[in-house]
Amino acid sequence: MKSEATPIDVEVLPPRERDVPDVSRLIAWLLDDLIRIPGTNFRIGFDPIIGLIPGLGDGSTAVMSTVLLLHGLRAGVPRIVLVRMALNILTNSLGGAIPVVGDVFSAWFKSNRRNYELLQRHAGARASTRADRVIVVAAIAGVLAVAVAASAFAVFVFYKLFQALLAL
Repeated sequence: MKSEATPIDVEVLPPRERDVPDVSRLIAWLLDDLIRIPGTNFRIGFDPIIGLIPGLGDGSTAVMSTVLLLHGLRAGVPRIVLVRMALNILTNSLGGAIPVVGDVFSAWFKSNRRNYELLQRHAGARASTRADRVIVVAAIAGVLAVAVAASAFAVFVFYKLFQALLAL
């Protein structure tokens, strides 16, 4: 009586992970929810605080926010969700470009938390394609262009204000 050996299924490489990286949660928390306002349940992060720096703040936080967009690409988030994430970043950047009022808007809007929640909800929906990469690269280029333009505009305005003050 000869017994036949049953083949053992062995995976050499682990399956590709579609989990949301912890760094995404950390970025969203640091930029949107780090500090609790005393006496309230409202929280703010570095996004509105850094946004107070004219010409530099909103651009730098927009760059940090694109990390969530890249994680969305790696996690297989659908294209429409990637576009929505990019629009959240653009909305926050454009709204935040308005001095003081924009920073209040940024504290309320919390684009990074919104994007992290989208990332959690839609991660692993499907594998990323070349078209996804093109969309994410275009979205990041758009976010960076808006951030640079907003920063340049803020520097120009403050330069003109400084010139006007010196002329007095």
